[in-house]
Amino acid sequence: MADQIEEEIQSEVKAHKILIYGKGTKTMPMCGFTRETMQFFDKYGYPYELIDVLSQPAKREVLAKITNWPTLPKVFIDGTFYGDTDVLDPMAAKGEIEPLLKKAFGK
Repeated sequence: MADQIEEEIQSEVKAHKILIYGKGTKTMPMCGFTRETMQFFDKYGYPYELIDVLSQPAKREVLAKITNWPTLPKVFIDGTFYGDTDVLDPMAAKGEIEPLLKKAFGK
């Protein structure tokens, strides 16, 4: 079961240049940290996907194991795991996010 979930996660990560695993949906985020992460990416104008794992405890557990990151949200950019806004905000302050996103989207 865990192998199947991990394969699903890998497929989702490959399918989206920016992927947020969080609580809720884009139209109804269910936690402040998920909302904060959406607002972070809204500033840049690139499309992103939010996958709700609130009701998927098995997927949340596999995500925690493969990322070694216990909390949500979990952000992947161009296939690489970056954590959440605790990591992304300092990267943005150093000017590291925009080039990363431009590279991911080929712009």
